[in-house]
Amino acid sequence: MGFQQGISGLNAASRNLEVIGNNIANANTVGAKTSRAEFSDVYANVAYNAGNTSAGVGVRVQSVTQQFTQGGIRTTENPLDVAINGRGFFRVAQPGVSTDVAYTRNGQFQLDSAGYVVTNQGLRLQGYQVDAATGKAGGIVGDILLPAQGIGPRVTSSAALRMNLDARAAAPTAATPAFNLTDPKSYTSATSVATYDQQGNQQVLSVYFRKTAVANEWEVYAAHDGVPVPALSGAGAQQDPVGRITFKADGTLDAANTGSLSGGTLTAGDMSLAIPFAASTLPVAPSASTTSAPVTLSFTGATQFGSAFGVTEATQDGYAPGQLAGFGIGANGMVEARYSNGKTLNAAQIALADFRNEQGLAPAGGNLWHETPVSGQAAVSAPGTANLGALQGGALEESNVDLTQQLVDMISAQRNYQANAQTIKTMDQMLSTLVNLR
Repeated sequence: MGFQQGISGLNAASRNLEVIGNNIANANTVGAKTSRAEFSDVYANVAYNAGNTSAGVGVRVQSVTQQFTQGGIRTTENPLDVAINGRGFFRVAQPGVSTDVAYTRNGQFQLDSAGYVVTNQGLRLQGYQVDAATGKAGGIVGDILLPAQGIGPRVTSSAALRMNLDARAAAPTAATPAFNLTDPKSYTSATSVATYDQQGNQQVLSVYFRKTAVANEWEVYAAHDGVPVPALSGAGAQQDPVGRITFKADGTLDAANTGSLSGGTLTAGDMSLAIPFAASTLPVAPSASTTSAPVTLSFTGATQFGSAFGVTEATQDGYAPGQLAGFGIGANGMVEARYSNGKTLNAAQIALADFRNEQGLAPAGGNLWHETPVSGQAAVSAPGTANLGALQGGALEESNVDLTQQLVDMISAQRNYQANAQTIKTMDQMLSTLVNLR
């Protein structure tokens, strides 16, 4: 049986060298996983008594398994490259054949002519589409289609100012009792916020603060591109305040006594302004007017302390039109579309798949694996949820092949091959001696 043992050893060592050679060949393959040849001994029969003294008849390759340990991550210059840091596989499919699904750790993606995110083999990356109204992803997993066009403007509907009004400031003198936006002595402080109309034109909302004779009380006046808000009723008419701000004794905002003024009556809460948009041609809901839009102005967080007037935050929700400038991928798999106007909108979310038994996946070449009954069914979810890893955009996962270890294993496999060849040679010499007996 020495010949059979030696031959089985040669075959096993040769197969082991094939596995090692394949590992070395894929040392630079993105997302590739190292393989390992696993062996088992072979016996001609199985004895159930402790006295069995039969020798084995050799060795066989029981299986070749892949090791799904994490590979190193390196950055790239392609924003659509993406690496998985942790468990999970990208889900890709043939165009138009959603049932022909494969899985990969290779995150080298680009856009095709139709705007789909694809691999270098043309397989489409799959994930969740984003609801335009909420900006949240969900629904059925499908091919990721990214926008190619820019975005239109958004009309300003709300603005907010976080600031400090100087508690040490004095009310305007009796010589200037009337507010006049062209007379700095008729108000105490002023600031401005950019706003946008229906056509995306930027206009300036100016806000003026005038301290009153009442302790801790301020009147608020407004102008839009130099036009008083609300519009004056006639030549020489006095501009009325649009709201009032009141502070508590400790300098914090008194929300119950802060709000809009209409005919001298206070409506507590945020101030509502009808901003005139002279360049506008479309009505803005809920207003039917084509020359004005309702804007809510909030002063939440405003203070009145004994320090100089200053604005710490000015925000508004409108923006100008913008052209598509590029894409980025977040740790949660969200693909963000970036526009020239500074806006970033969610376009889609990459889905990851996980398997109970990763080693049960069937390698299909091209850095792809297919699901099998041994691997279990794919559990698909968003990155960073359940047991799935996070994503890193503009990066790739390198092969987890350790070249040093593979070269050492190659030497060991070579010596093993030589030793098995020596077994056959020795058996040949023994038989030759036996035949030559006289």
